[in-house]
Amino acid sequence: MIVTVVGDVLLDVDLDGRTTKLSPDAPVPVVGVTHRRARAGGAGLVAAMLAGDGDGGGGGGRGDGGVRGYGSGDGGGHRGGLRVELVTALGDDEGAGELRSLLEERAGIRLVAGPSGAPTPVKTRVRTDGHAVARLDEGCDPPPAPVVTEQMLSAVAAAEVIVVADYGRGLTAVPALREALARRAAVVPVIWDPHPAGTEPVPGTAVVTPNLSEALALSGASGRGIAGAARAASALAGSWGAQTVVVTLGHEGALLHRAGSGPLVVPAPRVETLDPCGAGDRFAATLARSLGERLPLPDAVQRAIDEAAAFLGAGGVAGLRAATDPEERAESAVLVGGGREAVAVAARVRAAGGTVVATGGCFDLLHAGHARTLAAARALGDCLIVCLNSDDSVRRLKGADRPIMSQDDRVALLSALECVDAVLVFDEDTPEQAIRRLEPELWVKGGDYVAAALPETAVLAEWGGQTVTVPYHPGRSTTRLASALAKVG
Repeated sequence: MIVTVVGDVLLDVDLDGRTTKLSPDAPVPVVGVTHRRARAGGAGLVAAMLAGDGDGGGGGGRGDGGVRGYGSGDGGGHRGGLRVELVTALGDDEGAGELRSLLEERAGIRLVAGPSGAPTPVKTRVRTDGHAVARLDEGCDPPPAPVVTEQMLSAVAAAEVIVVADYGRGLTAVPALREALARRAAVVPVIWDPHPAGTEPVPGTAVVTPNLSEALALSGASGRGIAGAARAASALAGSWGAQTVVVTLGHEGALLHRAGSGPLVVPAPRVETLDPCGAGDRFAATLARSLGERLPLPDAVQRAIDEAAAFLGAGGVAGLRAATDPEERAESAVLVGGGREAVAVAARVRAAGGTVVATGGCFDLLHAGHARTLAAARALGDCLIVCLNSDDSVRRLKGADRPIMSQDDRVALLSALECVDAVLVFDEDTPEQAIRRLEPELWVKGGDYVAAALPETAVLAEWGGQTVTVPYHPGRSTTRLASALAKVG
């Protein structure tokens, strides 16, 4: 699957440091910089997120009710087959050179860039002890109209999914590019993340994803919360000719408006964050990937909300690495979903002096035996993280007709259990690499296993962890449950 991101790119720089004194010439803190970290921002951040998704595997979904057929059918699609292209405008200054390195060499993105004729916008955030104290903007004045090349138009014409990340710098206003996007919107899903200073989506756009303040400003509607979002979404859908408008509402989730149906509110998990920067980009990236995998639209929106919340829970943009070396990239590739959130949960519990407990399995057709084992495992510590075999992993272990339930459904059921704090999906046949990322104090299995015979036991021993078993509940198994269901048709 080729996902093409179209939009404005900027360079984000984080300067991390410590503050121990005030300046002698002014009552301002002196920040001793200890680390500089650069990353692509704007459309570049969306592309980098998608490229990171492509390092995993598995995924997909089934069902109907998608956007003009984009979310219908038998589903499927593997993130491991994801190709990411970025259509943008870039200058030839130092910032542009750093962006090219970040995007092409480190993230593996195919960059299709025309000349911008303007300095690269650079936004530098100064953080001390984890808190932002200042932001410095350079080169952010309105640029001249960028030049759109034939190569850029060809990339749009070949796209299988398009994400437009409009940051108001004029690229999406170029007539030739708008015409190309409009033609492609009749064939493939186009997801458009608008900007108050940008241009309106092309007619036929599959999904437009403003946040609430953007939706109210762009529509002229009044109100707040869900009621305001509903009025704004309805107005925007009519004026833009978009199939669907999804207004993101922060901790309230999102409101989905489609012509001919009432508003649908999709909830969000609660997360605590001091910096929501990047959540909208994560939402748009996941939504595009999910629609490309033919997931039904409401399920795609729910997945996008969940991944945006997990992104914020893991530290948001401050938790992103500018690059990963090949060895680190190979190790993290086993974490198909929920990796950052699960690792963050483990880190928080460990920092507070608590005990991290983990368990693993396929959990295909969740039954009472599973629930009792999970509850018993949670009682042994201060958090429980479930390492879940991906769909591909289950298929290799159990056969071509398994899993019965997709990994997204299995994650949803496990996450709904009060005893489960996080779910981490891995693509290996066994969870050793996932366990190494978590470093739990306890690894728990049902009593039908012999701890000494489990390969996980040797892994836990690397940091002094322990494998333990909890009572097994005979007579409960996925195989028996599947057989019983088959008999009743």
